[in-house]
Amino acid sequence: QIYPIWLCPFKLPPNPGMLNTKSDGDKMYVDVGVYGVPKRPGFDVVEVTRKIEDFVRKVKGFQMMYADSYMTRDEFRSMFDHSLYDRQREKLQCEGRFPEIYDKVNKKARSG
Repeated sequence: QIYPIWLCPFKLPPNPGMLNTKSDGDKMYVDVGVYGVPKRPGFDVVEVTRKIEDFVRKVKGFQMMYADSYMTRDEFRSMFDHSLYDRQREKLQCEGRFPEIYDKVNKKARSG
């Protein structure tokens, strides 16, 4: 048994930023959060999460950044639009001063 399950519909407007649908109008999404780790012997959280991440990329969805991520940097960049983010990091001279968002949300990158 896994609980709680979070279902939160949200409207995503066509504004610039990392969550960018590249469409002309608003799009509806549902944030699905499943909390906890199954206690079943042999359950591989990394393998299962990677399968979910792959599915979400294929359907042009987004993984919310509060969740553990196991994507590679390239996979992460393909899921999120980094164009505005990269311009702002360059403009504000963040390189070497502040970590990129990937390094904050990716489980392996956080672990060192």
